[in-house]
Amino acid sequence: MSTAHDFDRVRLDHLLRPFSARRQAIDLDTQLPELLHMLQADHLDRLPLPGQGCTLERWRILARVAGCDLALAKLYEGHTDALAILSECAAEHHADDGIWGVWAAEPPDARTRIVARDGDQVRLQGRKAWCSGALQIDRALVTAWDDVQPQLVAIELSHPSQRIQAEHWQAVGMATTTSVTLEFDDSPGLAIGAPGQYLSRPGFWQGGAGIAACWYGAAEALADYLREHCVKPRPDPHADAHLGAVDAVLFGARAALRECAAWIDRHPHDDASFQVRRTRAQVEHAVEQVIWHVGRALGATPFCRNSHFARLSADLPVYLRQSHAERDLAELGQQLTGMPAGAWQL
Repeated sequence: MSTAHDFDRVRLDHLLRPFSARRQAIDLDTQLPELLHMLQADHLDRLPLPGQGCTLERWRILARVAGCDLALAKLYEGHTDALAILSECAAEHHADDGIWGVWAAEPPDARTRIVARDGDQVRLQGRKAWCSGALQIDRALVTAWDDVQPQLVAIELSHPSQRIQAEHWQAVGMATTTSVTLEFDDSPGLAIGAPGQYLSRPGFWQGGAGIAACWYGAAEALADYLREHCVKPRPDPHADAHLGAVDAVLFGARAALRECAAWIDRHPHDDASFQVRRTRAQVEHAVEQVIWHVGRALGATPFCRNSHFARLSADLPVYLRQSHAERDLAELGQQLTGMPAGAWQL
């Protein structure tokens, strides 16, 4: 995997710039898988692994991609998360087998089961929901149930025993990620790691904070449009006030991400659920405030006449709902009740 010192951010920006500036309707974007393969070919998917001293650099790159395009960020984050998982599970030798996704949603009406096992070779039956990018990527890590706990399984999306159900996808925001339901019928897969390892490994929560970095990167890009507006010579005190509010919330979210990254690097093998939950809550609140302030300050014009701004504004509220909102806050509150007094002292 890459380190903070050898990752080519100049090359990354060179590839992202034309994609960010494109003028294109919200639809299935043929440029998206092409760009993902270009990034892989240039080893720009090899981010520093979380918990190894460069976690903040990993999140900075995710934020940069998200500021370009959130559909791209959704698939890029999933692919880079899969590479980190493969590394944690001693299966890094599979990393070059195309573009990966990670699908671990477990709604009550869609469960994937392991119905046969021969060593690491397994057969799958059932359904997996919320498979983002299934029409655009090559392979995925999915959670499948064997008895009472989930087992991580690698699948190849081109296998004919699998059927994609995409007719329910009606999204406008994040439309190009096309999150589908995948049906398995005695479909082959390869067990990755030990049963239960996906949830028990430290990287589960470390990866969850990477998603918050994507939220932050998109909000930062929207905030830059407001900053540029306020630089103009014509005075606009109301826009200046909105910009001040945006700076305040982004400053807090950035500090939370930096503190969380530093904690993870100091405690790479510890449970980061508390640190990540509170960081995600901080970033989510900041992003919601940025969306509100930027929209009120700039009015309808950029929503209607700026392709990049319009895509980010449509995609970000949907991507932000990868948070579990009050459920996450309730879990955070329960964790806090078990801690000694003084947790908020300066």
